[in-house]
Amino acid sequence: MANVYLVEDDKSVREQLSQLLAAAGHRVECAVRFDRLVDDIVAAAPDAVVLDLGLPGTDGQYVTRALRQASDVPVMVLTSRTSELDELMSLSMGADDFVAKSANPQLILAHLEALLRRRQPERPSTVSVGGLCLDAVRAEASYAGRTVELSRNELRILECLVRRPGAVVSREDLMEALWATDTFVDDNTLTVNVARLRQTLARLGLPRAIVTHRGLGYSLRVGGDRPGGEGPAAPGLAAGRPAGPGPAAEGARRE
Repeated sequence: MANVYLVEDDKSVREQLSQLLAAAGHRVECAVRFDRLVDDIVAAAPDAVVLDLGLPGTDGQYVTRALRQASDVPVMVLTSRTSELDELMSLSMGADDFVAKSANPQLILAHLEALLRRRQPERPSTVSVGGLCLDAVRAEASYAGRTVELSRNELRILECLVRRPGAVVSREDLMEALWATDTFVDDNTLTVNVARLRQTLARLGLPRAIVTHRGLGYSLRVGGDRPGGEGPAAPGLAAGRPAGPGPAAEGARRE
């Protein structure tokens, strides 16, 4: 999800684009005036700007040039002016992309997503949590001297969890990550893939690393597990007392 600042003076077109962007999961803020566009955009601090060229009292190319002097926010020009000269001028003024309004709506979204991806800071390919090491490039997970290969879906799920250790990652976020593959994903598909990932982690000696939070999602907890799949003794066992359910059992279930 990104914050997109939309600059479009035609009300009908603006509403259609706002709906398109919102349906794709983006938060949309629309320009309400055109005499101080650069100041308003900088103040809004968006992740990207979608900019028309023909604007009241100004031109999108000049706005792009002035904006580029004040910010490095990605700018996608979306216009009905599709001559090569307009494209050349827009890119020369500092626009990052140039798309015709007549393009397929899904193509417009694809251009925006590509622009946002290029602006994202590069994340390290290897990340470790509690001794569990994930190599996203090799699609491998390692723990206590053991290494297993991950399927594409296992990799995407584990990467979402390992980059937010201990936090609950919603099922919606995980399904969105899986949608990046060519596999149809629904709620049941996610459940199956999480079960497979659990089996894979069990081969590393981490059978209880993924915690289910009913109605919420999943979290990753590795620190309390030991090689061989045995976690720490539950409170009370060391003293010879039976362990009660305890407050930590509420809302989470280790499987």
